[in-house]
Amino acid sequence: MIGLIVTAAALVGGFVVARDFVRRRLRYVDAVRRPSAPLIAGIAAAAVALPVALLPVVTIGTAIALGVGVAGGVASGRNADPPTS
Repeated sequence: MIGLIVTAAALVGGFVVARDFVRRRLRYVDAVRRPSAPLIAGIAAAAVALPVALLPVVTIGTAIALGVGVAGGVASGRNADPPTS
């Protein structure tokens, strides 16, 4: 049960953090507009999280969920309107 909660938190957290970062910091960067940018970011995030999968609560599925969340956040952030603040 705890593993499922950690996986869900990685998915949602990766999405929210990546979307916010793309909206705030990368809105003028042309490379984020490429169709492959979410895929590259998701693979990189999953690859960075894989060594953490040695812990008992974190699994390979958690690393993959983080990658999917980051990819979705990048795709959503690049299509969103910039923040007004």
